[in-house]
Amino acid sequence: MSEVLVLVDHVDGAVTKPTLELLTIARSIGEPSAVYFGGGEVPSVLAEHGAEKIYQLDDAVYSDYLVAPKAEALAKLVTDASPAAVLVVSGGEGKEIAARVALKTESGMITDAVDVAVDGGTVTTTQSVFAGNFTTRSVVTKGVPVVCVKPNSTSPEAAFGAGTVESVSVDISDAAKGARIVSSSEKASTGRPELTEAAIVVSGGRGTGGDFSEVEAFADSLGAAVGASRAAVDSGWYPHSFQVGQTGKTVSPQLYVANGISGAIQHRAGMQTSKTIVAVNKDEEAPIFELVDFGVVGDLKTVLPQATEGIASRKG
Repeated sequence: MSEVLVLVDHVDGAVTKPTLELLTIARSIGEPSAVYFGGGEVPSVLAEHGAEKIYQLDDAVYSDYLVAPKAEALAKLVTDASPAAVLVVSGGEGKEIAARVALKTESGMITDAVDVAVDGGTVTTTQSVFAGNFTTRSVVTKGVPVVCVKPNSTSPEAAFGAGTVESVSVDISDAAKGARIVSSSEKASTGRPELTEAAIVVSGGRGTGGDFSEVEAFADSLGAAVGASRAAVDSGWYPHSFQVGQTGKTVSPQLYVANGISGAIQHRAGMQTSKTIVAVNKDEEAPIFELVDFGVVGDLKTVLPQATEGIASRKG
């Protein structure tokens, strides 16, 4: 089987769930090889999810500078290994690395795929496009397919892989060192999962009136991430980093709960590929109800506390 390179997304060695999803997808189209930028012991979870080979690149240049050195090193691996495909988590850093790799290797790139498969020996991808109104199948016609896959596109499945670690050293050009990181600070933790990785997302909109306490309490009862509509973000009620929508983040959780959100196309574009959608809105004519699997007509400030209490009683 042909090798499939999977760029590992991790935080200080803690591998993210979307990376495990990529390894699961990679097994269906070839032989997974993880590309791990970092020192120390390679996380065993990579082999536990099917990585037959793990390329480890341990050099300060990858943490001291922005993405250019990583892209240059990954492009060198692509040239040397000639893989069937390169899979990257579809996020800010992942997309930039993927774009640079595609350019350096003269390959085609596909973003925001929700599925990757092999059809007649050709790697094909499925995307949800034009605000989710169409589903397309695409193939790369030149070079090695570089594919960015949306988080929550599949469920990670454990499978034994040899996990053979191969240390890789790449001479990084001076051109890739144009932007150096001079300082960094740890982001304050909310205790909730990352928005784009969460299996459950609870969002609030204009109907919150600026008070997200009911939304947050309900999210915490489910172990969910909290999101916000553009109206809520533009009003200064919630940070922009939590915006779900066409100009914010795209999420595709197993469960999405929209509270006090009308369902404008801008918001729908960021969440309508969710597996199950629930909406709470006191306007029974709200467009969001055209999209949902389950709808509750009511004031979120009444409905959510009752739902939170009900969940707590069942947990107890």
